[in-house]
Amino acid sequence: MENKKSIKNFLNKKSIMISIVIILVIISGTMAVKHFTDGKENVKFEIIENQQIPKKLKDILPRYQTLERALACKVDDEVYVVVTRGEKPTGGYTVDIEKIEKIKEDGKFRLVVHAKFTDPKQGDAVTQGITYPYVVAKTNLTELPYRIELKTEYED
Repeated sequence: MENKKSIKNFLNKKSIMISIVIILVIISGTMAVKHFTDGKENVKFEIIENQQIPKKLKDILPRYQTLERALACKVDDEVYVVVTRGEKPTGGYTVDIEKIEKIKEDGKFRLVVHAKFTDPKQGDAVTQGITYPYVVAKTNLTELPYRIELKTEYED
């Protein structure tokens, strides 16, 4: 009889220890994910065509088209991200948004826009005239960031 009680006590202690280990693994896993993501979150976005760009946004684009930068604009409760490449001597220069990251910092957030720039290749037939390549993306954001950064990658 006493042997059964000691076996039950042992099993209860073993169950408690296993439960504690499982809880510790879950907690440390959660902390590890938080640590490795550093508050980063990918922003969902959709590249929109020229005819879909809101008029208010089209009106401010000329102020920025000569610069190489990223900017965010809120129009009618929608947040748009624009990446401009600046003035180029011919056609054939393109810009595409690869990824947008939202990084939370002290109760606010900043955006990091990862863009790919492509230049025309030697011998490509391109339009002869100054161009201002840009791309506009509609995001799932509801508010504007306090800061926005542009990280570019050039495709050969």
